[in-house]
Amino acid sequence: MHQDNRLPHNNKEGAIYGATICFLTALMMTTFNVILHTPEVNAQTLKSIAFFFPLMFVIAMLVGPLLVGRIAEKAMHRLSPATDSGNAKILFRMVFTVFGMSLVMTGIGNLIAFGADGWLNRMLHDWPRNFFIVLILEALVIQPIARAVMVKLHQKTGEVKTA
Repeated sequence: MHQDNRLPHNNKEGAIYGATICFLTALMMTTFNVILHTPEVNAQTLKSIAFFFPLMFVIAMLVGPLLVGRIAEKAMHRLSPATDSGNAKILFRMVFTVFGMSLVMTGIGNLIAFGADGWLNRMLHDWPRNFFIVLILEALVIQPIARAVMVKLHQKTGEVKTA
């Protein structure tokens, strides 16, 4: 069976692929949300980003594979017929993962940054924006970088297969 060289082939590669996606997404969205909620960009803003980014990265690395990734995989298999192309499956999986991760991470991020007071209202306000931003970033920046990492890894290990 032909394996797509843009995707992980084993658990180790899956961890690298997932970590690449989580790292880039957490970095970009933490930076965006901290700057969005700060009156001006200054040293304190950068300190806040430096504080929140590692925290959000670790949370994403736990929530992604343990919860959201499993649900997204089941949804993709249920809603994407076996005859769908590899690209269609990648797209389905990405949309389902972004939906779940943006929902969970917006909720957790708001809880950490602002506390429980007004949490639901802030969550309902912030989540749609975060969902669409992450969906665009995933499609145009993050997924292409993660897939390029996999192709380079397969070239390095000699696993590149030609069609």
